Amino acid sequence: MKKAPLMKSTSGIRGIVGLSLHPENIVHYAAAFGRFLKQGKVVVGRDSRPSGEYYSQLICATLAMIGCDVVDVGIVPTPTVELAVTHHKAAGGIAITASHNPLEWNALKFFSSLGEFITKAQYNQLEKIASGKPIPFVTYDKIGSIKKDDKSIDRHIASVLKLKSIPVPKIRKAKLKVVVDAINGAGSEALPDMLEKIGVEVVRLNCKNDGDFFRKPEPVAENLTQLGRMVKRHKADAGLACDPDADRLALVDEKGRPIGEELTLTLAVAYYLLSHKGTVAINMSTSRATADVARMSGSKVYLSPVGEANVIAEMRKRKSVIGGEGNGGVILPESHYGRDALVAAGLVLAYMAKTKKLLSELAGTIPLYINIKKKAPLPAGFERKILQVEKRVTAEFGKIKIDRRDGLRFDLEEGWIQVRKSNTEPIYRLIVEARSQQLAGKFVSLVQKILK
Repeated sequence: MKKAPLMKSTSGIRGIVGLSLHPENIVHYAAAFGRFLKQGKVVVGRDSRPSGEYYSQLICATLAMIGCDVVDVGIVPTPTVELAVTHHKAAGGIAITASHNPLEWNALKFFSSLGEFITKAQYNQLEKIASGKPIPFVTYDKIGSIKKDDKSIDRHIASVLKLKSIPVPKIRKAKLKVVVDAINGAGSEALPDMLEKIGVEVVRLNCKNDGDFFRKPEPVAENLTQLGRMVKRHKADAGLACDPDADRLALVDEKGRPIGEELTLTLAVAYYLLSHKGTVAINMSTSRATADVARMSGSKVYLSPVGEANVIAEMRKRKSVIGGEGNGGVILPESHYGRDALVAAGLVLAYMAKTKKLLSELAGTIPLYINIKKKAPLPAGFERKILQVEKRVTAEFGKIKIDRRDGLRFDLEEGWIQVRKSNTEPIYRLIVEARSQQLAGKFVSLVQKILK
């Protein structure tokens, strides 16, 4: 039988359905989370993967059987779950989604009463409960309730429309037309519905909400060729693509060209800092272009380890006005502390409406870097080989800044390199960025030779 790991971190409990993610560990972690929340109210939502329906039933029943009251919000974006937690004054929430992973994967993401990913310390408490004594179920007279809430997406959309930074009248006046590719995931209704409410003409692509992933789930350039063709065919102003749980957004310009998931955050930051003062926090895998734009606006920039919980912790510490991750994940505290494709789309379209510029023109104002992202299975002796990478890079480039908080990141004047274990797959990720293709290629070759 194929080996399949169960990935465990603040990003959730993630595995391959039937191979590493079984009903037994679904029930086990749901019960542990209910105990962690001291049997409080729990919001449960999911993306559109077929396995999610069955896992949702297991989770809701398990939580009720240990004494939790459950609010089932159904198929909704992950940020919708986060907002539903605070709306219902719940003790926490669970989103059943493997995000950008392929269809055979699924996962449990855990949220605190703040509607945010649980922190590392909270995750450690959860693991301690999960690895401890068996969790007892309650007697028949103490079983919790399970109630449905089918209005959570409507409330999410309404909250975005109220944001001062997304001026609906200006966007409506701009008469924009976009193609939305929701990969038939949880954003299939929420994202196009929100855009139509702000006066944008929407062409829906892969918006059936049925879990039939027409393309590979990660919204990176090579997976957006269909979206590019549709943008050109419909003469749209932009193409917007989200991942299966709609917390990340990637962009295609009016010429049908993917301009990179990195630029979603860069453009959102550039726009938001036109009218807001404050710091910016991003993860260590995010393009230097975002930091450049923020600094040109007079903002200080802080880096965190990869992972939404880590970015949010840094944002709170630095009182950041905006932040996020270069995978298309925009976090706007004015809305809530969570990556949100709806908010990201609103900010980018507001930028286009304010400047009256094409998306390609806005992208052209951003400092240009060659950004290369690679991933590969973890090699044997990965930790030992990482030390070899450090020695080799230091020998090659001399004095450089090294950050060891999340794998290894090397900062040079000409660019940077990061190599780290993934939180969500049994792989390592290599990200390099440089001013020239030649230097970026040299960075990649240098590291990959050691990690083969």
